[in-house]
Amino acid sequence: MLLQSHKLEALVLTKYLTDKDILMAKIKITQKRSSIKRPQRQKRTLQALGLKKINHSVEHEANPQIEGMIRKVNHLIEVEKV
Repeated sequence: MLLQSHKLEALVLTKYLTDKDILMAKIKITQKRSSIKRPQRQKRTLQALGLKKINHSVEHEANPQIEGMIRKVNHLIEVEKV
């Protein structure tokens, strides 16, 4: 009985993790404008997103932290869903 409940818990946990991965959308972020003459805070945000130069693209999971960074530098980047 204990073995069956353990298998059931593992099955539920596995389903939860795979459903969560499906719900997390991927987004592609492309730097479109230069970071020259921008505040240091915006430069660090671009660096935290992994952007290095104009037309450089990175992919991230759409989570609240990434969305907050996108809002801070939305005038420098372009975002599209993958």
